[in-house]
Amino acid sequence: MSEKTEKTEPRLSVFKTYKLYVGGKFPRSESGRVYEVTDSKGNWLANAPRSSRKDARDAVVAARKAFGGWSGATAYNRGQVLYRVAEMLEGRKEQFVREVAEAEGLSRAKAAAVVDAAIDRWVWYAGWTDKIAQVVGGANPVAGPYFNLSSPEPTGVVAVLAPQDSSFLGLVSVLAPVIATGNTAVVVASAKAPLPALSLGEVLATSDVPGGVVNILSGGTAELGAPLAAHQDVNAIDLAGADAELAKELEIAAADNLKRVLRPQPVDYPATPGIDRMTAFLETKTVWHPTGALGASGSSY
Repeated sequence: MSEKTEKTEPRLSVFKTYKLYVGGKFPRSESGRVYEVTDSKGNWLANAPRSSRKDARDAVVAARKAFGGWSGATAYNRGQVLYRVAEMLEGRKEQFVREVAEAEGLSRAKAAAVVDAAIDRWVWYAGWTDKIAQVVGGANPVAGPYFNLSSPEPTGVVAVLAPQDSSFLGLVSVLAPVIATGNTAVVVASAKAPLPALSLGEVLATSDVPGGVVNILSGGTAELGAPLAAHQDVNAIDLAGADAELAKELEIAAADNLKRVLRPQPVDYPATPGIDRMTAFLETKTVWHPTGALGASGSSY
């Protein structure tokens, strides 16, 4: 008997549908709009949601709702959560290497180095969560029988315009310090390379990060930056991904409710960061407490 050869039909790939990440869920844009994302050579990669002003407002609501629990968590616990993000990214490294290589036109080896640096950046900020208070807070010498203590507290809801050219390492470098210090974030991904940011949302959803602590939108930087800069319930904005003209417009809009504003500046993202991006979104609370009158023996209470 002759053996029959079975013919198998070629398998069709399952294309990924990229979605926003808001409040711990993955909604499509309420507008129903999408836009084409291409690689560095102009080849089509995927359709990304084009977020609207309504999506931006929804993200702010989710971030405000999550702020109380996240800012009230212990710094040590926040460090554990950030470290868990690094663990989950390590397990999905291949996916991010491919996405970064396509987004930024890098070789596989260079993209792998970028992803490794981004994972290490999460670990770096995880280590700072319970140390930053000792660096920027402490006891202040005063002329009088008082303890005078300063301690840092998170600003609140921070809008982050992610860098345009560093779609993953730059994104992590501006996002991690915001949430490490107890703030919650609404992130506008790089307009031309949003896919690594949208995939990061999938990692955050499985990394013990409470829903709403990080919210990721894709679409036009100017279209989303304007309502976030003017939003009365956004406490601060990082303009890393805005050009000079847009940054000026958004800074004027942010002045309406006295938002903290971090202006765009040249940054070497692969270099070890300082603590500037953490302190940019911290407030200082100072407490005075009487030491008590000195007794006959010279002791105080």
